[in-house]
Amino acid sequence: MKQNLQSGGRLRPVDLARGHGLSTQAVRNYEAAGILPAAERSAHGYRTYTPRHARALHAFLALVPGHGHRTAAAIMQAVNRDSVEDALRLIDDSHVQLLDDRRTLQAVEAALRDLRPVPEERGDTFVGPLARRLGIRPATLRTWERAGLVQPRRDPRTGYRIYGPVDVRDALLVHQLRRGGHLLEQIAPLISQVRSAGGVAPLESTLRDWQARLSARGRALLTGAAALDAYLGRPPAHGAGPSVSATAPSATV
Repeated sequence: MKQNLQSGGRLRPVDLARGHGLSTQAVRNYEAAGILPAAERSAHGYRTYTPRHARALHAFLALVPGHGHRTAAAIMQAVNRDSVEDALRLIDDSHVQLLDDRRTLQAVEAALRDLRPVPEERGDTFVGPLARRLGIRPATLRTWERAGLVQPRRDPRTGYRIYGPVDVRDALLVHQLRRGGHLLEQIAPLISQVRSAGGVAPLESTLRDWQARLSARGRALLTGAAALDAYLGRPPAHGAGPSVSATAPSATV
């Protein structure tokens, strides 16, 4: 599909919308939100856009997969009010978050390597017997509970903590990891992953998926940065830039 440019390089809202798989209302919403620069108006009051608006829309849609809709919108809003430094700080924050997530994944992988097989548990137990089994004080189990590492239920009549099989498994994992020198804040993401995976055995697949998602996010950050750089004043050579009909990441509107 060729660019549907009007005279002087002007674009109708429908041209901009169709070129990116959006509705014209979505384009108007993006303009109203400051994600796109304000459109000029024709003599009859109709919005008219330019290739610069097309680059802005392309940049926003490219930023969304790596930064999320809210941060991508904030980046474009900052750029469009000439606060480029604010936009760059938001981009830096996303990279820091990705780095933190990578470090969390590495900590989880390292912790798993230290784990011994955890036996399958049956039946319920109470804080005293479980503490004696682990060789720790009941107060330690309560500390782990406050940190969200174990989640025993309460007996509705007595208020006593009741540790089911899953709770005992989590307590055994925490105990092993604490003996290995891991801090509670390092253990928390591992326990969360074990719970979401349904146990230790399925966690390997979960970690692979987690790694794939982090890699995809890293690539998406690069793609978004390139599109934003073009919008900031380094448009590609003639004929190589994103056209109104260029394929762009989908956005939920």
